[in-house]
Amino acid sequence: MVSREIARNGGRDGYRVHAAQERFESLRARPKRRKLEADRRLHDEVNAGLAARWSPQQISARLEMDHPGDEAMRVSHETIYETLYVQARGGLRTELKLALRRGRYRRMPAGSSRVKAARIAGMVNISERPAEVADRAVPGHWEGNLIRVLGRAVRALATR
Repeated sequence: MVSREIARNGGRDGYRVHAAQERFESLRARPKRRKLEADRRLHDEVNAGLAARWSPQQISARLEMDHPGDEAMRVSHETIYETLYVQARGGLRTELKLALRRGRYRRMPAGSSRVKAARIAGMVNISERPAEVADRAVPGHWEGNLIRVLGRAVRALATR
């Protein structure tokens, strides 16, 4: 990450911290106009795609095909979604709901295939442990093991 920061701001020989900070602050300036608000031609193309009931992904891909050399006519599907859902307040919410194929007026998070809470087979919650563990009388319980591991780590650091 540091190498990218240096490359963006003049490279190894030309990097100047004050210039990099000024550049950062100018790029960070808020509020920024959204890309679809700033470029009328791009806005109209996206609206035409939405009127044709295309998804934002289809619109984004189609813009690349229709305008191959024009970087100004590039927009990600996320930008289209973001712009649509930001505008969805009040009366626009109903219009948006009718215009979108899924009929949602709020952005829904994408589903994930991973397990939400990792489970270990045969796991026992700490609140369900036996009383003998709580009084630390039996050697080999996790508290004793932890003390042993920490003791080894301290000895290893002391010998350095």
